[in-house]
Amino acid sequence: MLRSTKIVATLGPASSDPAILERMVRAGVDVVRLNFSHGTAEDHLARATLVKEIARKTGRTVAIMCDLQGPKIRVGRFKDGRVTLAKGQKFILDATCELGDAARAGLDYKELPRDVSEGAVLLLDDGKIVLEVTVVRGEEVHTLVRHGGVLSNNKGINRQGGGLTAAALTAKDIEDIRTAAKLNADYLAVSFPKSGADMYMARELQRAAGGKGFLIAKIERAEAVGADALRDIMNACDGIMVARGDLAVEVGDASVPALQKKMIRLARELNKLTITATQMMESMISSPIPTRAEVSDVANAVLDGTDAVMLSAETASGKYPVEVIEAMDRICVEAEHTQPLNLEQDFLNRVFTRVDQSIAMAALFTAFHMKAKAIATLTESGSTALWMSRLNCGVPIYALTSQTWTRYRCALFRDVYPLMVKYVGHDREELLREAETVLVDNGVVKVGDLIVLTIGEPIGKSGGTNTLKIVRVGEHRQG
Repeated sequence: MLRSTKIVATLGPASSDPAILERMVRAGVDVVRLNFSHGTAEDHLARATLVKEIARKTGRTVAIMCDLQGPKIRVGRFKDGRVTLAKGQKFILDATCELGDAARAGLDYKELPRDVSEGAVLLLDDGKIVLEVTVVRGEEVHTLVRHGGVLSNNKGINRQGGGLTAAALTAKDIEDIRTAAKLNADYLAVSFPKSGADMYMARELQRAAGGKGFLIAKIERAEAVGADALRDIMNACDGIMVARGDLAVEVGDASVPALQKKMIRLARELNKLTITATQMMESMISSPIPTRAEVSDVANAVLDGTDAVMLSAETASGKYPVEVIEAMDRICVEAEHTQPLNLEQDFLNRVFTRVDQSIAMAALFTAFHMKAKAIATLTESGSTALWMSRLNCGVPIYALTSQTWTRYRCALFRDVYPLMVKYVGHDREELLREAETVLVDNGVVKVGDLIVLTIGEPIGKSGGTNTLKIVRVGEHRQG
């Protein structure tokens, strides 16, 4: 059974060995994530080259996503590498301190004294340590420890409820965008955007660097989940990542499940992609099997309609990078198998104003009611395939394209499977025969199967899908 939901795997020390990476790809990785918070540009370029070599060897389509680090809102380093904070003790966050001790910590983020005031609550190390601001004096933020524990070098700082003013794109991010363009990244993930303006800036920087990647906005700030802000960000990007780690720290962990469902639903309405991330199979960093709670978490994301589920430390530094992909694959397939089809209900209150979008929706409706074996969309940009993938009709969608960059871009679309075709001149019938041949040769359909085809004329022009055809496989091949 085909898996509709795609798997994103983060590369790191555990997945750097070519043999391990090949096993991961064969196990079902659809997109690899290069985390620009770690490693050099040379490291990422080498990894991207290796991924492309393995994809060619295995015959699989594996896209590359570059994930920008974003602003470093962190404490500095300590003389002894760490300190232990006790509940009720006083502790200072000092923008001028170079090496911290039991009484104070330095700050990588020098603007913190301007961003907080008395009563603000700061959450360190993903919320494990909680500090309440008592007073701000110059460059010093004086706090009282509410929840203590061990605080080590360079741990992150969040403010409860949001409100830190750090810009989404740093000087390092701007340089990393150039690296992403150089390695032909299919996706570029932007950390901590607060508004659509952050995404527009990233898009312009990528365009200037010669990159073509789809932009993914990582939703991890409290400011980003307000109704207006979330819609503003989605309108400016191609997809979102539900980044549940930092988001849970800022808005509270109990708020995240409902926010996840809200974000995925809105993204699908706006024809945007979604990736659900953070701690999905966390226990498999050190265990060969997932917990029952993790199985439910992955399955619920699938049932919510996410395009992809993402692995972070599980594949970057865990002991079982191949096994975790195999586990995620079987969970996704089982969840999809039980997912109800509500196509007629999904069509309610939808208005189609573009010809190509209307053709895409008509293809879904036709394939669903005629019980077609497959939908095949001949696409230059991938837009028609994306629109089709926003609704579930129970019929697999094959994006047939002559553009290599479109093939890899489609690797993240839910229920879409990209295949390459050669555009033969401008003869529509000849191209339809070529499409059938590709589907048959790849074992997708056989002679006698019913398929729904969409195509645009003039042939080869992006955004021109204007024709729907219902075909019994073999008619064109014999013609």
